Amino acid sequence: MKSKIHHQPNGGSNNGVITGSDNGCRSESPSPPLSPNRRVLRRQRRQTLLRASSFSLRRNLRYLLLLPMIYASGLLMCVGPFSGLVGWVYVPGSVYRSPEIYRKLKDDILSDNSTALEQLSSVWKYKRRPKMPKPCPNSTVSSHLGLTRESSHLAPSGYLIVEANGGLNQQRSAICNAVAVAGLLNAVLVIPQFEFHAIWKDSSTFGDIYDEDHFISSLEGYVKIVRDVPDEIMTRFNYNMSSIPTIRVQAWATVNYYNGDVYPVLKEHGVIRISPFANRLAMSVPPYIQLLRCIANYNALKFSSPISTLAEKLVDRMVEKSSETGGKYVSVHLRFEEDMVAFSCCLYEGGRAEKSEMDVIRQKSWKGKFKRRDRVIRPDLNRVNGKCPLSPLEVGMMLRGMGFDNNTSIYLASGRIYQPEKHLAPLQEMFSRLYTKESLATPEELAPFEGYSSRMAALDYTVSLLSEVFVTTQGGNFPHFLMGHRRFLYGGHAKTVIPDKPKLVLLLQDMDVRWEVFKKEMKLMLGESDRKGVMVPRVRKINRKTSIYTYPLPECECIFHLSSNFSATGNIQNLGALHPTSNLMNTARL
Repeated sequence: MKSKIHHQPNGGSNNGVITGSDNGCRSESPSPPLSPNRRVLRRQRRQTLLRASSFSLRRNLRYLLLLPMIYASGLLMCVGPFSGLVGWVYVPGSVYRSPEIYRKLKDDILSDNSTALEQLSSVWKYKRRPKMPKPCPNSTVSSHLGLTRESSHLAPSGYLIVEANGGLNQQRSAICNAVAVAGLLNAVLVIPQFEFHAIWKDSSTFGDIYDEDHFISSLEGYVKIVRDVPDEIMTRFNYNMSSIPTIRVQAWATVNYYNGDVYPVLKEHGVIRISPFANRLAMSVPPYIQLLRCIANYNALKFSSPISTLAEKLVDRMVEKSSETGGKYVSVHLRFEEDMVAFSCCLYEGGRAEKSEMDVIRQKSWKGKFKRRDRVIRPDLNRVNGKCPLSPLEVGMMLRGMGFDNNTSIYLASGRIYQPEKHLAPLQEMFSRLYTKESLATPEELAPFEGYSSRMAALDYTVSLLSEVFVTTQGGNFPHFLMGHRRFLYGGHAKTVIPDKPKLVLLLQDMDVRWEVFKKEMKLMLGESDRKGVMVPRVRKINRKTSIYTYPLPECECIFHLSSNFSATGNIQNLGALHPTSNLMNTARL
């Protein structure tokens, strides 16, 4: 049955809309034609509706276009440079294609010895020595600390206990800072304790890594060191270390902070404990405090006898393996261990399987740190910005491009390499004389060090310290301390290769790059490393990140006038962590 159709006369409330018992369904019968006046009104209404709809659409479209811009701006602040966010598409250098480049250039690399370095010492063109202040402030040290080499005229204000955290060289920084703070507060320093870390998992004590007797005697007359807190003090706290007043010092604390906030507590209780103790003293401190850091780092900290004895053997064996290059060798700090690859959030050529594996390692070692809502993981941007560890293959191509040929002896300072069978093979093709502590030492010699990451790192530190060339691939405390120590040894020259990784990743993704072009760029990179190796920051540019451990000169030059362990000619007799063999003694002249 057809629905009835009702019309509202002359522009009624329904405005010509069809209604009926079919609940608004359209009737098959045509509507009668509208009158001219009604047609004009209908047309006007349609135009009004169209204009309103168009305005609403434009306004909503404006918001729709604005939202992505706001989102991109937020990511820009959280993630990194604008160049990495343009279009969220491919960014040059963002993909690990080094194996493809190597396969393409392999024949040219392995057959090219035309630009080989005749002598490793010829790498360095810059020989400038930094200007040293005169006279040295040794008298200033004594007057400020109220100390002489024979006796102290001031009663100590109390006992200082610190707990050093981190790996070998972060602990080293904490020890040197603790010596400086003890001198600042006129406190007796208790031999630092080492915090057990879930990542390094090393239970070594101070005496396992460093020579305690040498540490105490070297600082005698500057800072008093004891092995334990005396019984009369511990009795007051029921021999409970946790009952001793513990102060959480702010990072990079100033001298004024220690004098105003820490010293009164120390005087009141006679003992304080600072935990954790890493980066808890500003780099900018008075000269007499800075010099205490120098004495601790370059004189007082000598590796324990088991470490130094095996380190001597490893150095001797590297010299023997390097006979064709005059006993000189290259050391490479290769940060390509599993945990470092995971922490860097970089991807190599493992695809989804590698990503899943790294996600599991990150969650296991750092819990939810990498799963926070505000955490954006962009492996491509990390690579472009130079934050990814160089793979062994990339290190090999870089060094061959710089002119180090297949006869060069290389010492790898590293933990267990991530997927070594796969990643080490290309480096071994480019450098057949490739050695590690595991290949130089016998299993019996290494057995006492297995499972102790800091002791193993101490071996790497010593062998790398005496190399002609040191190559760093990923920053961190280890290379920064080594660069400073080598500056100290080589008269202000770090003799370090520091890759320009943002530039390198671009070259290692250019499938059209020729070997001659790559070599030219690597030679320029080597020259820039050499230039930076002799740079000394100007005093006014020194800030909390300008480390005395990386740039020890000119401040630490005066240690030669303070320590009886140096001869008048400048030959190093006993230099901190260094316990070298006699055949390398003359290489470490100032």
